[in-house]
Amino acid sequence: MQRVRHDGVLVVGAGLAGLTAALAAAPAKVLVLTEAPLNHGCSSAWAQGGMAAALAADDTPALHAADTAAAGAGLVDAAMARLLAEEGPAAVRALAALGAPFDRTADGGFAQSLEAAHGRARVARVKGDQAGRAIMEAVTVAVLAAPHIEVRTGVRLRSLLQDAGGRVRGVVAEQGGALVEIVARAVVLATGGVGGLYAVTTTPAELVGDGLGLAALAGAVIADPEFVQFHPTAIDIGRDPAPLATEALRGEGAVLVDAAGARFMARYHPDAELAPRDVVARAIHAEREAGRGAFLDAREAVGQHFPDEFPAVFAACLSGGVDPRVQPIPVAPACHYHMGGVATDAQGRTSLPGLYAAGECASTGVHGANRLASNSLLEAAVFGARAGRAAAGEPDVASEPLAAHVPPKLPDAALQQLRRAMSRDAGVIRDAAGLGRLLGEVRDLQAIHGACPPLVAARLIAACALARTESRGGHFRADATAQAEPRRTFVTLAELDSAAAGLRFAAE
Repeated sequence: MQRVRHDGVLVVGAGLAGLTAALAAAPAKVLVLTEAPLNHGCSSAWAQGGMAAALAADDTPALHAADTAAAGAGLVDAAMARLLAEEGPAAVRALAALGAPFDRTADGGFAQSLEAAHGRARVARVKGDQAGRAIMEAVTVAVLAAPHIEVRTGVRLRSLLQDAGGRVRGVVAEQGGALVEIVARAVVLATGGVGGLYAVTTTPAELVGDGLGLAALAGAVIADPEFVQFHPTAIDIGRDPAPLATEALRGEGAVLVDAAGARFMARYHPDAELAPRDVVARAIHAEREAGRGAFLDAREAVGQHFPDEFPAVFAACLSGGVDPRVQPIPVAPACHYHMGGVATDAQGRTSLPGLYAAGECASTGVHGANRLASNSLLEAAVFGARAGRAAAGEPDVASEPLAAHVPPKLPDAALQQLRRAMSRDAGVIRDAAGLGRLLGEVRDLQAIHGACPPLVAARLIAACALARTESRGGHFRADATAQAEPRRTFVTLAELDSAAAGLRFAAE
């Protein structure tokens, strides 16, 4: 296998976290590897709501941090939430300075929306639902203009290179069917989430937990993999991935109704449509399971203003034969965000020397058991920059990487089987019987296809969901025992292997 050397930082992934890390690493040389073209194949470009930050006169970082902790159901790392909230306003202003066209008020301030579980209107937006795309366009222009950054597209991550001591020294990448070893001073994983492991998702389908699985195979500590957030209002028009009806619609006054037009959220939570996402997702799931259906009615709240105020939602609805100006939008919960990931500190460092992680593939502890709306782009920007700066300071070491083990790819038919099983048994509502069945199916697939990264990621989610017998945040067990003391999950693949017999026994 050809081996090349990059004298600097290697960033894998070109969403907001990866590109922010690349910019922040200056003046160190940065090589960005991405399988999809820039602004494609990443959740950042699909984000609709915007970026939460305490930018208004009646808001403070302390209030933002408190709302983040409340939404996270007891598992938020308070220091991380405080850091995110304190650095949030500067991160939004930095993106605006790069050219991100945030909506403005008449006096030049940031126009901000109210979203679920926020005590203030603090979500900086772009044309209602265009924030992710507009932000990514501005950041991409900056990256392409930066002399210290080289971007290579059409490149897929296949493995991590490690030396005899376990230090990460680079990656094995695939381009044009050929494998190449790229040795670097430090690696920043910014490979996104796990939405593509589920049959119904709002994220790019190619995001199947490769970074998470490869980090686990290399021995990294994984945090909170069982916590998956299901967005309540994916537009149910039979598309894969499912388009999203942004939470900002409910912030503007849109309501959830059943097929008969009756509102139902007040039966589930006093905050009704603005309840935390996990509550709203379970309520919609229950209404659909009961045969009453679930629809987002924005006719009064938005109506004829849809084309201008929420153009992405409007276009998606029309593509499925729904005119949201005059019809309620059919909605269903869909896999939307992974709170778990590769465990990192505040600088993006993982448990493996030389390996950093940022964005959705990382777990900083800032989201706890349930991410607060519109904290994801903010986390990508704040912690992406921190990871980039720290990685740039990583010392160059003389150790040579060992020959790489490249895990096999998962065939598409097996991936589709896995997606169906994940939605069935590790979805909005879970129980021991289903999770045990899922682990058995993952084990059978791995026996046939090997330790493919998506199977490793799915196993981490399922095994840790089975081990957590309580309901908390985005993890809801229909067979829950009494709620335990709040505790985060930290696990390695070796620890999971040693506990496998016990996990199977628990499932049976």
